[in-house]
Amino acid sequence: MIGRVIKFYNSFFFAQVEKKILPCKLRGLMKRDKKIGSAVFPGDFVEISELTDGAGVIEKVLPRRSFLNRPAVANVDRIILTFAAASPNLNRLLLNKFITLAEFSALGGIIICVNKIDLIDDAKNFLSEYESLYKIVRVSTLTGEGISELEKILRSGATVFAGPSGVGKSSLMNKIIPELNLKVGKVSEKILRGKHTTRISELIEFGEGFVVDTPGFSAVDLADAGIDKKNLRSCFKEFSAFAQDCKFLNTCTHTHEPNCKVKAAVEEGKILRGRYESYLSMFKELEK
Repeated sequence: MIGRVIKFYNSFFFAQVEKKILPCKLRGLMKRDKKIGSAVFPGDFVEISELTDGAGVIEKVLPRRSFLNRPAVANVDRIILTFAAASPNLNRLLLNKFITLAEFSALGGIIICVNKIDLIDDAKNFLSEYESLYKIVRVSTLTGEGISELEKILRSGATVFAGPSGVGKSSLMNKIIPELNLKVGKVSEKILRGKHTTRISELIEFGEGFVVDTPGFSAVDLADAGIDKKNLRSCFKEFSAFAQDCKFLNTCTHTHEPNCKVKAAVEEGKILRGRYESYLSMFKELEK
């Protein structure tokens, strides 16, 4: 039968099969191939053989349509990059690094969530220059603005939240799913008694979809994620329409080459200068 892994701790994978949750172990052959826990991740669809005691054995991992390696979760439909409008102020380079990681991970559904918009005056236009590239949702856990729009998004597919610390991700999730805080506390209490306690991601049912409850991350190491100077450019989707006309079509890095149409598009205002400057900063970082 086919199930979906929703969490992993204490050496067990917990897979949802229809409305039932099965604790599962890996088939011995899979264990010998890879270290336990490295071949299967939350979000994976797997083939399972059910045992007589109600547990199961994972026989095979089905092909993934997307994979985010930090936090490690498979088959995510969208990622909500959560940043604050103020306190802390939005760091555009960091925002673009998160976007780059999401693009590299083949997460086609990228949404930028701007929290704490109650702290600024021009909330409706904040980050409006990005609206031609990505969907922007502006919210406030204090006033409740935008919460219903975000809640509607979460009710289908699998959604993972990511963003730097201090932007209110936990408060935002708990505002939408009040029971989440209790659930997190309960799980944490259990895994602290287990052996595999370093990192755990969990898919939590919400409506017809799942919200990925994860330890999250506050920094982005591009090289660690597998991004290098050659594939960085493909993570900036607005480059593609112009890159095909560059003089050095397949090798243009869009940094110093002559007749680079991406650089020309920046000068003509067709590509956001701030995005391009972030690209140059990341490119330089990857050269080290």
